[in-house]
Amino acid sequence: MKDLLLLLTNPALISVLAMCLLCLARCNVLLALFASALLAGVLSGSGLQESLQVFIKGMSSNLEIALSYILLGFLASAIAKSNIIAIAIYKLTELFSKGAKAGGSVKTSIFICLAIAAIASLSQNLIPVHIAFIPILIPPLLGVFNMLKIDRRAVACALTFGLQAPYITLPIGYGLLFHQTLIREMNKHGFPITLDDTAGVLWIGGLAMLLGLFIAVGVFYARPRIYQECAIESHTKHMKSAQITMADVSIIIGAVVAFLVQLYTNSMPLGAFSGVVIMLLGGGIAWRSMDNLVDSGIKLMGFIAFVMLLAAGFGEVLRSSAAVDGLIEIGAGLVGGKLGGALLMVVLGLFITMGIGSSFGTIPIIATFYCPLCVQLGFSTEATILLIGIAAAIGDAGSPASDSTIGPTSGLNADSKHDHIWDTCVPTFIAFNIPLLLAGVIGALILG
Repeated sequence: MKDLLLLLTNPALISVLAMCLLCLARCNVLLALFASALLAGVLSGSGLQESLQVFIKGMSSNLEIALSYILLGFLASAIAKSNIIAIAIYKLTELFSKGAKAGGSVKTSIFICLAIAAIASLSQNLIPVHIAFIPILIPPLLGVFNMLKIDRRAVACALTFGLQAPYITLPIGYGLLFHQTLIREMNKHGFPITLDDTAGVLWIGGLAMLLGLFIAVGVFYARPRIYQECAIESHTKHMKSAQITMADVSIIIGAVVAFLVQLYTNSMPLGAFSGVVIMLLGGGIAWRSMDNLVDSGIKLMGFIAFVMLLAAGFGEVLRSSAAVDGLIEIGAGLVGGKLGGALLMVVLGLFITMGIGSSFGTIPIIATFYCPLCVQLGFSTEATILLIGIAAAIGDAGSPASDSTIGPTSGLNADSKHDHIWDTCVPTFIAFNIPLLLAGVIGALILG
């Protein structure tokens, strides 16, 4: 009883719960993180000024990640506005439309959903446009979906899979940011791991999501669903008249250069900057329109960059608090061994990420607790990587505030026939979070 009381009054736990409650109450994530960090500092005995200084110092650890997001947003905006993307999407629209007119079937619908999942996957690793492609690709396809009676919940699951599974599985593009964040935070707590270590374990999470995708597309949402027709022509007209120019060629070269430089240097900021320079020199980015593209890039990725900065500051405040050590000791005794510990960590990660809306921003917070707790419970390094990686990623699907759900809704609701919560968040939560939870707990137990 005494241990339970100490647990419930622990400043670190109270601050994390406060952050989750504020986020779930629709408080802005940035304000929730800042307020919760100050609360953690004050409850642990530090003053407001001291807590603020620790918070600001901690933010500096994620400056490279934040810079990467800003530059990637710039790169993504340039690629998304090029004629190459418009032409490629128009050709896909034509291809899917022919299939629909020829007499659609369940197999055709499933194929289209899987093709969309594959395209979305490329947006995270090969051509890092993130969610910028969705408002371009999806609205012209809504008529095809209606013709084939495709349940848009299946499409939402396909898009969310492509936005999340690649960064969990592959340390390329946004995946490199995710893996590097995990490595950096675990290194701080005595786990000297590398990209090979994270990539060698986190594929388990990607496999779990792939299984969830097949079940969602082929079982849960495979039945025909009728939508009231509402034509959307503005996107299609632009794509039909688009032609490839030398400026578009420089966009392709810039994207390739960004990819290769990132692979060679393991630096996302350097890769993104190299791609931007090539696009500027080749005319893919007009000098006079550069400010507009920067604005678009900041709108696309700037918010996530600031979430990452504040999450790092929050994590630093928690680390500097003696309350974390007490929480780990009490928690290790209450969870009842590895099974209870693994389940607790994954479920807590689910709530934190659901509240924040960013799996990237969750890592600095949970690593502070999970690394010492995993050591206390006797988990191996591989199991610790899996638990932290999946605990951070598990709430990304299904969170109302996540790009992985906001992005799909922005395209699927172009005709106001798709509900964000019930048609995107709930289906993606069921399809992916349950397999991820099982993969995290069972995988950690197998890995030891």
